[in-house]
Amino acid sequence: MKSITIKGSQRESVGKAATKALRNAGKVPCVVYGGDTPIHFSADELAFNKLVYTPNIYTVDVRLDNDEGVECIMQDIQFHPVTDRILHIDFYVLRKGREITLDIPVRVEGDSIGVKNGGVFRFTLRKLSITSIPKNMPDFIMINVGDLDIGDNIHLNDIEKEAEFTFNHPEDAVVCQVIAAREEEVIEVEEEELEGEEGEEGVEGEEGATEGEGGAEVPAETEGGGEQEPPAEE
Repeated sequence: MKSITIKGSQRESVGKAATKALRNAGKVPCVVYGGDTPIHFSADELAFNKLVYTPNIYTVDVRLDNDEGVECIMQDIQFHPVTDRILHIDFYVLRKGREITLDIPVRVEGDSIGVKNGGVFRFTLRKLSITSIPKNMPDFIMINVGDLDIGDNIHLNDIEKEAEFTFNHPEDAVVCQVIAAREEEVIEVEEEELEGEEGEEGVEGEEGATEGEGGAEVPAETEGGGEQEPPAEE
């Protein structure tokens, strides 16, 4: 796999106030796990663009205050729910001979025969979970779809591997396929109907009751705005 270098500074304080100050200064708080002790550091947000906003997989050489680098892999990342700014990144130390698990992108090449004949190409698995030692981890999985005709599939066990690694999916999992155009329309209609059924909800407020704060029921009001009076006793 390709590697990029992230230069940062070790964090002396890891409290909420210090973390907020780092983000306000345009820096991202990070942690490196997997070593003798966790390493807390921060780096400029722009330094992570090539690592985060790309489909490619990179190892990361973390260098702190001119010290010897630590080879890592990005394990987890958190984004702000509104602005999509990077809030926090977790890294994991790579050790020689120790396996890691990553989601590797799948790429396709070739012009499918089935698509030329009017079929529709469906890309079912765009990423594959793979477990391997770092040196055998591929940058991507390439699949040639030139021979795919209408009705043909490429399963996981059809993929030729150039190195020793393990797929974390069933062997008969469909990676991509070419189906008839009419079949594609039927699939889309079925998906829309399913979404409609899942979105249906029961009628609220039956028998004129409405829900107040805390889920308690409150009495229904008359058109004049006052509460309904109980029926007079006979």
